[in-house]
Amino acid sequence: MKSGETRIEKDSMGEMAVPKDALYGASTQRAVLNFPVSGYRFSRAFIRALGLIKWGAAQANHDLGLLDAHRAALIVQAAEEVIEGKLDQHFPLDIFQTGSGTSTNTNANEVIANRCAQLAGKPIGSREPVHPNDHVNMGQSSNDVIPSAIHVSAAEQLRDCLLPALEKLRSALSEKAKGFHHIIKIGRTHLMDATPVRLGQEFGGYAQQVEYGKERAEKAIEVLRELALGGTA
Repeated sequence: MKSGETRIEKDSMGEMAVPKDALYGASTQRAVLNFPVSGYRFSRAFIRALGLIKWGAAQANHDLGLLDAHRAALIVQAAEEVIEGKLDQHFPLDIFQTGSGTSTNTNANEVIANRCAQLAGKPIGSREPVHPNDHVNMGQSSNDVIPSAIHVSAAEQLRDCLLPALEKLRSALSEKAKGFHHIIKIGRTHLMDATPVRLGQEFGGYAQQVEYGKERAEKAIEVLRELALGGTA
């Protein structure tokens, strides 16, 4: 985005100067100015989850006859770009903001709506043919979108990052347990020597503890699959 150049957008609170090429709008820009707290922005995993939610909501609303095919297709295409990380530079907000995450939900709605405008050959900020609230956020609320995005991003990170890492660690410890089987060492308990054990037994115990950790992570994923979507405020 070019620095210094702006456009004027209007919403229910009045006019707001927004960076000219930004896909977000007036509400997001207000949040940028109101919450310069930490400098920490939302993770790739969380923004991806927001895109998945908007992608799924558009298809569900179309299936229910609430959203016409043209608008639904545009939202799905724009949301896929959010999912793929192509629009991350348009999510500038600090992670510390309003309690329900309204600013970030609005950020996603504005980005997707303005990307839809581009795809349809309309100017950014025109809210044509897709409106950020009426169409992108249809049937949703920040109070269910943000908790659901937390669930989705956490579940995906557990599945794609933590579980593979734990399995790699468990496998390495199991190999060490086999390799150390012949080594006998003094056991220790209550600050004194105890029954001798094999070093391989110790490492086998470490491997089993990691296996238990994997099982707990897998159970957590199942719990995280339940989403708050539909319980709008």
